[in-house]
Amino acid sequence: MPHLHVEYSDNLKNLDVDRLLLRLNHALAGSGQFEELDIKSRAVALASFRVGVAPVERAFAHIKLALLSGRSAEIKRQLSASLLEVLKEALPSTPGLDIQLCVEVIDIDRDSYSKMHLPA
Repeated sequence: MPHLHVEYSDNLKNLDVDRLLLRLNHALAGSGQFEELDIKSRAVALASFRVGVAPVERAFAHIKLALLSGRSAEIKRQLSASLLEVLKEALPSTPGLDIQLCVEVIDIDRDSYSKMHLPA
């Protein structure tokens, strides 16, 4: 725990996904909320997407951070803001492309979550 999911429109050609995931993991590790080994992140480029209805070039990147329930709203706000800043730095503005960035923090029910670690 936590699980970090990045979904982004595949027209974000300047996005270095490996670097983004590493920087997001560093931000989570640096928060003091998680053990480094427990941070799991992944990214999916979406070829089929639409943003709004206007006939203009648009793109998006959405982060969903799923973590075990019990953290305060303030901690979640801090995590969200930190991840959004990393995402913003990873995606410089592109002329002619309207880009929306967002972060969602969701709780996973602690009582029903199961985990097993199989060491090397």
